This record gives sequence, C-alpha cells and structure tokens, in this order.
Amino acid sequence: MEPFDLVVVGGGPAGFMTAITAAENGVKRIIILEGTSKLMEKVRISGGGRCNVTNATWIPNELVENYPRGGIQLLESFNRFAAGDVFDWFEKRGLKLKIEEDKRVFPKSNSSLDVINCLRKSAILKNVEILKKFFVKEIVKTPDNLFNIFSLKKENIIAKNIIISTGGHPSGYKLAQNLGHSIVKPVPSLFTFSTKEENLNECSGVSIKDIDIEIKLNNKTFQNRGDLLITHWGFSGPVVLKLSSIAARELFNQKYRFNLIIKWSVLSYAELKEKINYLRLNKGKVNVMNSRPIPSLTKRLWIFLLNKIGIDKEKKWAELLSDERDKMINTLLKDNYMISGKGPFGEEFVTSGGVKINEVCFKSMESLICPGLFFSGEVLDVDGITGGFNFQHCWTSGWIAGMAVSKINLKVTNQ
Repeated sequence: MEPFDLVVVGGGPAGFMTAITAAENGVKRIIILEGTSKLMEKVRISGGGRCNVTNATWIPNELVENYPRGGIQLLESFNRFAAGDVFDWFEKRGLKLKIEEDKRVFPKSNSSLDVINCLRKSAILKNVEILKKFFVKEIVKTPDNLFNIFSLKKENIIAKNIIISTGGHPSGYKLAQNLGHSIVKPVPSLFTFSTKEENLNECSGVSIKDIDIEIKLNNKTFQNRGDLLITHWGFSGPVVLKLSSIAARELFNQKYRFNLIIKWSVLSYAELKEKINYLRLNKGKVNVMNSRPIPSLTKRLWIFLLNKIGIDKEKKWAELLSDERDKMINTLLKDNYMISGKGPFGEEFVTSGGVKINEVCFKSMESLICPGLFFSGEVLDVDGITGGFNFQHCWTSGWIAGMAVSKINLKVTNQ
C-alpha cells in the first residue's frame, strides 16, 4: 500500500485548512478522514447557521488578547497568518465576507453552508481525497517512520505525515496521548450562567450595554465589561461568555457554583449619590419607578432592582430614607447573584484543554515528541472568547501545519 503524503484526522475547519494549504503548495497525496457522515458540522451550526468566520481584529498583538489560553505561541502564529490573511484567503476563493459593527466577520450570504462549500470545493479542486465514516481508532508509528492508521472496522491507511484535527472530541486526545502527548483535562468554555434569583425571569430578554461583571474565586478576581443579556434562566450575552472563557477552569473546579457581582453603572459612588440627590430635589413628587438614576436600565429591570432592594416602587423620590438611598447605590454598584450552574442547553461549543502546547512547535504545528505528527485547531489547549476567535485559530494553525508539511514534502522530493 502506497503511503499518503498527508493524512488529516478530522473533517472540520482546521483539518480542511491544513489539507488545502498543503495541496496548494505541492503536496500530492492527501486524504481527510472523518469519523461521521457529516463534514464541518460545527461550521454549519455556528453563529446561528451564519458562521462567524473570524474577527476584524487585524493587529496580531491585539488579536492574541482574545485567547485566555495560548499565550506568546499564538502571537508568533498570528504574525504569520492573522485575521486579515483569513479574510483575503476566503475572498480569493470566491466567498464574499462582511464585517459587522462588533467586528465579527460573516459570509455576505449569511449562510454557513457557503463557508463549507468554499472549503470543500477548494479541497476537491486540488484532488484532496475525503473519506467519511472512517473513525480512527488507533495510530501506530512504524520503525521506518510511517504512520499506520486503523479504523474501528480495522481498515488501515498508511501516512508519511499525519495531522490530528479532531476539535474537542475525546478521540483526538486519546490518539495524541497514545503517541506520547500529555493532555490538559478539557473543561467547558463559553457558556451562560444559571441563577435561581427570585423574579429575575420577569426581566427575560432585557439587554444592557457596557456592564461590568466580576467573579472572585480562591483569591483570584476575574473581570469583564460588555453587553449583558438577561434570560429566563439567568445571564447571557458577550460579557458573560467572555468571562466564562477567562475563568473556565476555576469555574469547573467550583462545579459552577459561585457569586457573580454586577456593576450596573460606570459611575462612582459619589457621582451616583449626586444623581440620586438631584432626583430627590428636582423629581421629588415622581414615583421612583418612573425616574431612573441610570437611564440605560430598562423599566422592567429597574422595578426588579427596587423590589430586590426592598424599596416600594410607588414611593416618591422625596420620601426615600437615607438607608434606602445607600442600599440603592450599593446595589447599583455591587449587585450580587448566586450562580447555580451553566446554562440549561449545553450551548458551549468550545473546550478549555487539550494537547499541551509546550509539546508542540508553533512554527510548524509539529509534535516535539513524535516527528511527522502535527496538530491544528481545538485539539490543542488553546481557546478564544466568542466573536470568531476560535475559528481564527483553526485557520491559522491549519495554514501553518499545511505549509510545514509542504516544506517537508519539497525537501523529500528534492533529495
């Protein structure tokens, strides 16, 4: 059996980018092995079926700040193939993209299927073979430095180089471990927060911009600012998803039971006190529910907060007692909620954990333990916040791996 120059384990975004890049740079015999009957399923369902391809954060130093795990290695990677390169890569292959106000990048068609078709056509155009329902059970390195790849059905394929691009699927971690790699235990990232706070569901659907939230765990403080969405089960929105990513491992260790602090106003204590005094003096005959010290709070949310503080919403501003005003200010600046778990739908797409990054050369994505073995995508202990950053890492690591395999192929061809 003639060996393939490159076998890609996993038919997801990182795997396809690796295969296409290698094929476009001279690697001849490439095959993608997908264990299921569907290719790029995560691409299809991401972004509500639109696929958030990347984020228009063009400068690598700024781009890398959106990855809680990855560090300096990612900076080196993004200096070679960053968000702007990804944008150009897809547009040159016929996929028109658009940048939305929050910098997220989507296909102009708003269809993730167009992303899938672009990748699939690019692979087929360069004669990349695609084999579905080939679930890789075992990889054995032979004495002559080839890889023997066995499926569940005991079919086998031989490869000169192999890349594991299995995303967060446990099978990829097991394959890597069997080839000598260490695995950082994967835990969920990018999830919403559930709370049993009484009557909060009355605010379901309320969205507030630029809210500060904070978690304190084991002498560590995790903070973030962004847009907050109140749901019927608790809290969601970009600010929550990002904080869940930043504190993913600590929250896992706490079994997702912790105290969330919300600051409803960017004002200081003194500034907020001055606003409330102004309302007492100038709106004294108005019910507190009808005039808010923070205009960005919706009426529903303001009434909920008044009930939580214990202030009668029908009370006039001039009738507020000193301790009631203090409670109001303290709640607006440091409102506490006991979080009882992750959101109810298991909506997280990303895991924190995977192959230890200090066992991989990020200049090539090749294993430092097993030559000829490469990694790309979420199988590594790298994860980004919401907004297209996880796909960006898939494209970057896949491109670097594909280029590295093509250089190996060129060197062998010239010998």
